[in-house]
Amino acid sequence: MEPKFITLPEHLEVQNALIKHEPIFHRPEYGTTRKDFENMTESTFWEVGASGSRYSRDYILDVLEKRYASPHEDNWETKDFYCMEIAKDNYLLTYTLVQGKRITRRATIWRRHGNDWKIVYHQGTIVSEGL
Repeated sequence: MEPKFITLPEHLEVQNALIKHEPIFHRPEYGTTRKDFENMTESTFWEVGASGSRYSRDYILDVLEKRYASPHEDNWETKDFYCMEIAKDNYLLTYTLVQGKRITRRATIWRRHGNDWKIVYHQGTIVSEGL
């Protein structure tokens, strides 16, 4: 029933680079301040959360600023990565995120700017909440 996702060999280098950034906003090595998160995202960035709600860049930046204002534990596992080029220097990266009993499918559109990457769009869809 499920499609087979196999990244083309010519996109494996990009996939490996992007895996290092996922899950987005959960990699302290790329920064934990509002300015860091602004630098990670395109000015037009928005996302659809696992709830199905749409969130603006400003809203996400506000939430992240509050989240990183105090220490917190962040346990997760990523798997099943797939990467495809959707336009010149634009890539869709999909994967599964496991956070305890909560499992979500994630999709991020990334845009390459020279050696840098910016997030254009992100979506999470709940698969299981371990009820």
